Amino acid sequence: MVLISGGEFLMGTDNPGIPADGEGPQRPVHLESFYMDIQEVTNLQFQSFVNSTGYVTEAEKFGDSFVFEGLLSESVKSQIDQAVAAAPWWLPVKNASWRHPEGLDSSITDRMTHPVLHVSWADAVAYCSWANKRLPTEAEWEYACRGGLRDRLYPWGNRLNPKGLHYANLWQGEFPNRNSGEDGYIKTSPVMSFPPNGFGLYDMVGNVWEWTSDWWTVHHSTSRQHNPTGPPSGADKVKKGGSYMCHKSYCFRYRCAARSQNTPDSSASNLGFRCVSREQT
Repeated sequence: MVLISGGEFLMGTDNPGIPADGEGPQRPVHLESFYMDIQEVTNLQFQSFVNSTGYVTEAEKFGDSFVFEGLLSESVKSQIDQAVAAAPWWLPVKNASWRHPEGLDSSITDRMTHPVLHVSWADAVAYCSWANKRLPTEAEWEYACRGGLRDRLYPWGNRLNPKGLHYANLWQGEFPNRNSGEDGYIKTSPVMSFPPNGFGLYDMVGNVWEWTSDWWTVHHSTSRQHNPTGPPSGADKVKKGGSYMCHKSYCFRYRCAARSQNTPDSSASNLGFRCVSREQT
């Protein structure tokens, strides 16, 4: 973990990339200091948690989870007869879980340093609690993402590929049909594969979406806030950072101010998390 020194920053943006997501208005937020994992929780770390506690994820209990069609074998695809109407590249795959990210014919054996997938909000909370940590608030996450920069699009500045270099695991090519893999990856990458931001944090955008503790709302006050924790209740939880599936043409959410949401019991092949704590652990 690394210490994120408290202070004030401008949360959100007055130039939203996706206005319907409630990215604005920009507002002053003051936060106390906290510690944050420098990386997304990996398969190896989650395996240690499961081995220690016997924990069973919600995807394992439900018996399926959502997987991006482009990652599936033909044998798995042939067994699926439904999809998400608004996003037909998302398929419910039987027995997909953190151990088998693309169904039973896949494994994490060669992906132990990749971020854990197919974890619901409750699964993430359970892991963080076991590790004497917690999920970050949306404000903490966004403050950390910005890495000390003021009013910039990305953790490293305003240009997506400075000097032609890739700073995050994102989609290149034509979504959802062709990922050219110019950044070196067409699905998840090992954590810390790309340069850290100014706070020493890796993969704050791209690779996998990250759960936060906040309930989702698109209505925000412009008044100054101190350690905001979001609405007291809701239907969906906020996730931040975008993933390896994000492309400007479809999901321009790999910006620090960008945000999206899922129901707390959701899990998918591009959704993970990292933890924070008030004390160093």
